[in-house]
Amino acid sequence: MPLTYLHTMVRVKDLEKSMAFYELLGLQETRRWENEQGRFTLVFMAPPGQEDTPLELTYNWDGDDALPDDSRHFGHLAYGVDDIYAACQHLMDNGVTINRPPRDGHMAFVRSPDNVSIELLQNGESLAPAEPWSSMENTGHW
Repeated sequence: MPLTYLHTMVRVKDLEKSMAFYELLGLQETRRWENEQGRFTLVFMAPPGQEDTPLELTYNWDGDDALPDDSRHFGHLAYGVDDIYAACQHLMDNGVTINRPPRDGHMAFVRSPDNVSIELLQNGESLAPAEPWSSMENTGHW
């Protein structure tokens, strides 16, 4: 099952302070996506010349009670796959729970044995919705 590394995500309480910190480390904003309906902003930052391995800062406009006070937290790892359905089936066949099934033919979440959240994204265009994925419910947290 070939994988392509996409990004690592961390949740931030104060987007401007967090960006300033990562800028001090040498990262630069490479792209931004603001979602008014979901009320969040995603800012991707990477060192110059390494734009294909960004850090994704996720900022929830209404705050984020899920963040611990000591800020020792982690969002998820993300990997692109050529066939999200085949990748999820392979994982299921090997005992991995699909926490967020790829109902949309585009995105799924699983957890590592250490409870690290892993996002799988379909490379290119989303696949057409298909069973059993289309009607599969979420399991646990992702």
